[in-house]
Amino acid sequence: MQGAVQDTINVLGKSKYVIAFTGAGISVASGIPPFRGENGIWNKYKEKLFDINYFINHTQETWDMLCDGFYETTLKATPNAAHIAIAKLEESGLLKSVVTQNIDNLHTKAGNKNVCELHGNAQRLICMKDNSKYSITDFDLQVAPRCKLCNEILKPDFVFFGEMLPEYDLQMSIKECSICDVMLVIGSTGTVYPAASLPFEAKKHKATIIEINPSPSTFTNNITDIFIPLKATEAMTEIIKHFNL
Repeated sequence: MQGAVQDTINVLGKSKYVIAFTGAGISVASGIPPFRGENGIWNKYKEKLFDINYFINHTQETWDMLCDGFYETTLKATPNAAHIAIAKLEESGLLKSVVTQNIDNLHTKAGNKNVCELHGNAQRLICMKDNSKYSITDFDLQVAPRCKLCNEILKPDFVFFGEMLPEYDLQMSIKECSICDVMLVIGSTGTVYPAASLPFEAKKHKATIIEINPSPSTFTNNITDIFIPLKATEAMTEIIKHFNL
C-alpha cells in the first residue's frame, strides 16, 4: 500500500498535466451518503423520484422528498481533507482540473477553480419553462420553490435520469481527458455512464490512471495503473504531505 502511494508521488512529480476524476466516494467523509451500497441514497429513496419524467408528472411529490432531508444533508456538508488536498494541488499548479460526478459543490467550496460538473450542481435551481437560474439559498425549501418570473415550480439544476449531461461540462471533460498525462480517479465505482467512460478516454490517450478507492471498481482490473486501497481522505493527505502543501 505504501509502495502504491510512493509510486503515485513519483508519477505526479514527473507529470505535465494532471486531472482528477471524482465520484460519490470522495464525499462520504463529509456526511453525504453514496447512491449505492448499504447506506446509499437508493436505500432511502426510490430511484423513480430522480427520473425526469416522474418529476414532470409528480413535481410536488418529488420536491416533498427533496425537502425531507436530501437537501439538508447536501447543503450543510463541508469539504473534507480529500477535497482540500485536491484544491491545494490545483493551487500549486500540479493539478489542472477536476472532473466530478458529484452535485454537492464541495470541490468549489474547497477552493478548486477549474471544475467540470458532469451531473450539475445541487446549489442551483432552474426553471424548465424560461431557463431562469437561481441559488438554492434564495428559497427556504419549506415548499417547492417557484420561478420568480413565471411562477413555475423549479427543478434542481442537477441531472435526473433521462436527461442529457450538460454539454459544455461534458465537452470540457472530454478535452481534459484527451490532454492529461495522469488521471487521479477518486471515489468512483465506474458504474454510472456516460461519466464512467471518461477514465477510459484518458487511458486511450495514454494517461497513467491512479485509482484511490477502498475497494476495487470496474476500473481497477481494466485500466488502472496504480491502485491505492485507501479512503480518499487518507490517501490524499499522504500524497500532499510529500509536496509540502
